[in-house]
Amino acid sequence: MTAIQRIRPRGLVSSPAFSHVAVVPPGATTIYVGGQNAVDADGALVGEGDVAAQSVRALENATTALAAAGASLDDVVQWTVLFVDGADLGAGYGAIAHRLASDEPALVTAARVSGLGVPGALVEIAAVAAVLR
Repeated sequence: MTAIQRIRPRGLVSSPAFSHVAVVPPGATTIYVGGQNAVDADGALVGEGDVAAQSVRALENATTALAAAGASLDDVVQWTVLFVDGADLGAGYGAIAHRLASDEPALVTAARVSGLGVPGALVEIAAVAAVLR
């Protein structure tokens, strides 16, 4: 089976942090991970007021969800990251960038929002992954 292609076309900004296009070959299993906040197994918020701590926990939760479906961070095709207005994006990304670094990084969509479903949450991370079987 052909590998997933992550493309950074000429003419678009080049960044080691993200690709612009991903091509998933036929036969791959697609895995969708819903938005993960910085909550523990009981639903309690972790790292109240600390976007870096919350980003780490939200990514850990996304990693756990991926693993439950037989995937890993390397299989992620696209991340969606939502930050609450006023949260320090540099601190949030800085806390998890080393875990997401890759020669062929995933696509990333980031947005600022007025609030999230979990009271006190500053970040939410969702993913789409593809696993070649």
